[in-house]
Amino acid sequence: MLKYVFKRILLLIPVVIGITFLVYFVLSISPGDPAVMMLPPTATLEEIEAKREELGLNDPVILQYLSYMAKAIQGDFGVSWYQGFDVLDEFSHRLPYTLTLASLATVVAVCIGIPAGVYAAVRHNALPDYIITFLSLILSAAPTFWLGMMYQLLFSLRLGWFPASGASSWLCFVLPIMSLAGSQLAGNSRMTRTWLLDTIRSDYVRTARAKGNKEFTVIVKHALRNSLLPVITQIGVGFSTIVGGSLVAETVYAFPGIGSFLSAAVKTKDIPIVVGCIIIVSIIVGITNLVVDLLYAVVDPRVQFEK
Repeated sequence: MLKYVFKRILLLIPVVIGITFLVYFVLSISPGDPAVMMLPPTATLEEIEAKREELGLNDPVILQYLSYMAKAIQGDFGVSWYQGFDVLDEFSHRLPYTLTLASLATVVAVCIGIPAGVYAAVRHNALPDYIITFLSLILSAAPTFWLGMMYQLLFSLRLGWFPASGASSWLCFVLPIMSLAGSQLAGNSRMTRTWLLDTIRSDYVRTARAKGNKEFTVIVKHALRNSLLPVITQIGVGFSTIVGGSLVAETVYAFPGIGSFLSAAVKTKDIPIVVGCIIIVSIIVGITNLVVDLLYAVVDPRVQFEK
């Protein structure tokens, strides 16, 4: 297994390089000159050219990228062009907020989505199955920003139960978690229901029933465990999606995570922040995918990584 983990970590390196270069290239050709944005409107052409030379924007894109990555390998992700703070320090301050949000949203989605999917499969073509399937479709279709605003109107403005923005207390996490967990919860429920329905029709499940096992034991021990591999994949993809795409929820709730941090940097073409965030988020997503693959062996002993 260690050999497999080592190979996966090595494969993560070209993935990070490819993603960051693509982002760097797109930023370099996008409209807007960072030097012009940084200087006052009264700046002369000479001052703009001097600022571009200072930022290295006159060099070819490939040289700019290689220069940045050479420093990033040493742990230097640069300094914000506009605000002057160290990118890595600011990112390390904001990352725990996003990881906490993503982890708790994933836990909520797992604890509610999987049992709901199991119950829907067990009560197939009955009223509970229709209700759960209908609610899952609604949550899958509802945009995160719409859910966020509806939760703010109901739970913050009308009922006053939770704060509408910020991260000053644990209550501030409730509404963002509910917003982010919605689509993931629906995906877990539908995936569990689909694969469990396929599994409970198998011969070994009928054999387990014929041996006199209780229905709960048959479903949980025999059917559910053999249906979990695609569900685990769904959970891993959902967690990665939340970490990489928390921009909407963090913007709606003014949450101090990496999503809002990255959004502001993209608008101003603050390349050190954008590329630094992309590097670390890519690594987190790659590690998450590796953990998901390792969980396969825990759930299904037939999975052999050495082969």
